[in-house]
Amino acid sequence: MFMSRAGVLPDCYTLPIILKAACQFFAIEIGRQFHSLAIRLGLESNEFCESGFISLYTKAGEFDNASKVFDGNHERKLGSWNAIIAGLSQGGRAREATNMFIRLKKSGFEPDDVTMVSVTSACGSLGDLELALQLHKYVFQARSMQKSDILMLNSLIDMYGKCGRMDLAYKVFSRIDHRNLSSWTSMIVGYAMNGHANEALECFHYMREAGVRPNHVTFVGVLSACVHGGKVQEGKHYFEMMKNVYQIAPQLPHYGCMVDLLGRSGLLQEAREMVEGMPMKANVVIWGCLMGACEKFGHVKMGEWVAKRLQELEPWNDGAYVVLSNIYASRGLWEEVERVRGIMKHRKLSKLPGYSLATKSD
Repeated sequence: MFMSRAGVLPDCYTLPIILKAACQFFAIEIGRQFHSLAIRLGLESNEFCESGFISLYTKAGEFDNASKVFDGNHERKLGSWNAIIAGLSQGGRAREATNMFIRLKKSGFEPDDVTMVSVTSACGSLGDLELALQLHKYVFQARSMQKSDILMLNSLIDMYGKCGRMDLAYKVFSRIDHRNLSSWTSMIVGYAMNGHANEALECFHYMREAGVRPNHVTFVGVLSACVHGGKVQEGKHYFEMMKNVYQIAPQLPHYGCMVDLLGRSGLLQEAREMVEGMPMKANVVIWGCLMGACEKFGHVKMGEWVAKRLQELEPWNDGAYVVLSNIYASRGLWEEVERVRGIMKHRKLSKLPGYSLATKSD
C-alpha cells in the first residue's frame, strides 16, 4: 500500500511476494487487481508471476481462470506446471492433476521434487496402483544430490498407503535414513486406514522410542487404528496421552474417533458424555457415528436424542429418520415406525441422490 502511494510500481520480484501473501490470506480480489496491473506492465508471463497467479486462482477454486493463465503462455516454465498440478491436486481434481503431469512429460519437461510431491498426492487420492508404480520411477529420476529427497519419499509412503499397499509403503520407509515426523505419521495413518491396527500402534511405539514427537495428525492415525481394532482401553490411553503428555488439544477428528470407538463397543453412555464434554459443537459425522451405534445396539432413547440433534443440523436430510425407523423396527415398535414414516411423508423429505447419513468414521 505504501509502495503504491509512493508511486513505485511492482516488478517481477515484488509481485510474486505479494501474490504469495494474497494466497495465504485468501485476498483474491486484491490478487485480481495485481493481475490487471501485471498485464499492463507486461509481467503476466514472467515465470514467478505466472505461477503466483495460477496458485491464487486454484486456491480460490477458480480453475478456469487458472487454466487461462496457464494456457495463455506457450513458453511456460516448470514453475507454472508445478503450480497448476499442485493447485488441481489440492483442489480435489486429482485426475486432472495426473493428466496435467502426463502433458508435462509429453512437452519435454523433467519433473522435480515439487512436481512429484503434488502428483503422487493426486495419485493417492485416486488409489491408482498402476499409476503409483510408474510415478515411483519418476521420483527416483527426480532425486537430487543437492538437497534432501525426504518430501518425495514421504509422499510415496502416503501414496502407497492410500492405494492399499502398505508392503510397498514399508519398503520406501525402511530405506529412509533420517525419518522425520511425516515419515512416521504417513506409516501410522496408512496402517490405520487399511485396518492394520496392531502395526499402526507398533509403529507409533517405535516412533516414540526414536524420540520423534507426534502431532495431532499422528494421533488421528493412532486413534483410528484403535477404532478399527476395537481397542477401547488403548484408545482411552492414547487420548489421555495426547492431552497430558504432549499437550495437544483434541480436535473434532480426535473426538470423532473416540465417539466411534466407544459407540462401536456398546459404551453409548460414555460416547454421549464424550460428545457433551467437547469444547466445540459436534458435527454431522460425530452425531452420525453415535447414531450408527444406536442402530447397532437398538438403543431407542439415545437414538431419539441423537436424531433430534441431526435434524437440527441437517433438517433437509432424511437419514436420521431412516435410521431411527430401523431402531424402532429392531425393537418391534411398529407404531413408532409408522409415526416416523408419517413424519417423513408429511415433510415430503426425499433422500438426496448419492447422499446418506454418515454413521461410521470409515
